[in-house]
Amino acid sequence: MRLVKNFLWNAGYQLFIIIIPLITIPYVTRVLGPTGVGVNAYTNSIVQYFALIAGLGINIYGTREVAYTRNNRKLLSNTFWSLVFLRFITTLIVVFFYVLFIFKTSQYQIYYWAQIFVLLSIGFDISWFFQGIEEFRITVLRNTLVKLFSLVLIFVFVKTKSDTLLYIIILSMSQLFGFMTLWPYLRNRIDAPWKCSINIWAKLKPSIILLIPQIATQVYLQLNKTMLGIYDGVASAGFYDNSDKIIKMLLAIVTATGTVMLPYVSNSFSKGDKEAVNRALSISMHIILVLAIPLAFGISSVSSAFTQVFFGPGFSEVGKLMSIESVVVILIGISNAIGVQYLLPTQQTSEYTISVIGGSILNVVLNFPLIYFFNTIGAVISTVISELFVTVYQLKVVRNQVDVGALFKESGKYFCAALGMFVCVRLISQHLMISISALLIESLAGVAIYSIVLFALRPQILIGYIKSMRKRRE
Repeated sequence: MRLVKNFLWNAGYQLFIIIIPLITIPYVTRVLGPTGVGVNAYTNSIVQYFALIAGLGINIYGTREVAYTRNNRKLLSNTFWSLVFLRFITTLIVVFFYVLFIFKTSQYQIYYWAQIFVLLSIGFDISWFFQGIEEFRITVLRNTLVKLFSLVLIFVFVKTKSDTLLYIIILSMSQLFGFMTLWPYLRNRIDAPWKCSINIWAKLKPSIILLIPQIATQVYLQLNKTMLGIYDGVASAGFYDNSDKIIKMLLAIVTATGTVMLPYVSNSFSKGDKEAVNRALSISMHIILVLAIPLAFGISSVSSAFTQVFFGPGFSEVGKLMSIESVVVILIGISNAIGVQYLLPTQQTSEYTISVIGGSILNVVLNFPLIYFFNTIGAVISTVISELFVTVYQLKVVRNQVDVGALFKESGKYFCAALGMFVCVRLISQHLMISISALLIESLAGVAIYSIVLFALRPQILIGYIKSMRKRRE
């Protein structure tokens, strides 16, 4: 039951952080314009490279190690403080080199200074600790309050194109403030650092090992924007960023299971409960597929109208990008279940790393010709192909460990229901003027149609999960 509550907390938060940008994006894109949005996207893509190094692989590694040791307060405290001090050191070193970078660059220098708070926040990020002990309520509530606070600041202070700098400062400082508010909740959960046996160097190597796949993952997130900014201008980087931002926000609902399952599976694995590990993967995969498939079809069906309503004039390119990129919702959903929820908790880090690095290399290789010939659309196509590689490789790795066929047993029913939804939503849209109310009608109709068709097809596994949850409540 605790697992279900954690999933609901995390899924609820992911829905919340989807709603917030849906409120701010129409306002920000109209106020700052393509150039202002592009400057933020481009400079943030650069600072994220530094942030990645500063954080090492501690978010994933820390969550896993805390899950392993959470039943032993002494070991838990030793693990926590070792990782915290290690991150403080790496953050300070990276900030030093970032400042050198700013002094050596001439373009967008003031915006890079505004982004420095993103780097500083890395040193104070201990969200991985609360995820490891499966206390998702704490991080969700604090992050929600911080998001609401930054939302108010944006609407109060960001008024014209000249406020791009202020917009970046609000975003970066709110991230720092959000992480700092988690520290008071450590009270009575761990021992003081002077009572612990701290071994920073013992944690360095495994953190770096998990940093490697995160560097590769960051390529997916940032390289396309960086290359578009260099070869096609910051406006193109802004178009891609807006498309990617919407896709990744919706994807967060699908991958919410990963954040919850990682500590649960890690703890089960440390106890030698392989049956619980495989059962968790099966449940997670079916939840992911039943959400990801209709989301991909739904995004594609309303992408053009959504872009006109929420981004306004000058952003029509985003609609085309969203329609193509929607495929990655399914691909990343599957690779999240296999990679983050199975390979990492079961200490198959090398297999996970190879898959992500392979996708990263493929992304880099494809980016040059595809961006050159097709600009932003080329960047999206490169992303889709790379994610397909990661998913296929990970499935190949686990094919002898789990019943892969059983994981996708009823996905055909999900596809049929989603396709029916797609056709109906497209037909409905032809009779409605493009507006927020029309988008709301289409979205609600899509959810209703998908649900009706899906349950008419009687997905036995999904129905079985629902019945078992009802019995537990009773």
